[in-house]
Amino acid sequence: MPPAADATHLVRTVHELRCVPLDELRPADLRTLISQQVALPYVLPLAVRLLIEEPLLDAYFYEGDLLLAAVNAPASAWALLPELCARLRTVITTLPETTVAGLPRGAAEELAHFVTMQSAFLRAPAIGASLIREV
Repeated sequence: MPPAADATHLVRTVHELRCVPLDELRPADLRTLISQQVALPYVLPLAVRLLIEEPLLDAYFYEGDLLLAAVNAPASAWALLPELCARLRTVITTLPETTVAGLPRGAAEELAHFVTMQSAFLRAPAIGASLIREV
């Protein structure tokens, strides 16, 4: 079903992206889908693969925009992807302070929150395991 005629540009874009094969999604597409919390179990792994190679990838708006979209994905999405979560956490903790300081206002706190939250999650694997079994 297509979006309503009066749908916003963002709604139309997300609708169109939902029809694009996963291997054809560009970094900007991933950022949009992640930010809108669409298909997270499928698009977060694609984003993490890119972020491992280039953590501050400029997907569309600014350096690090894909990284910040990923760390702001709900914890419930990351609970389904504990290994990828750990890999992204490692990438974040190895970023130089000067690099983090160059990101937009509030980014350092968002990254720290992700690392702290995910660190707590990883210490409690029974939670993640129970979520995976429920899916």
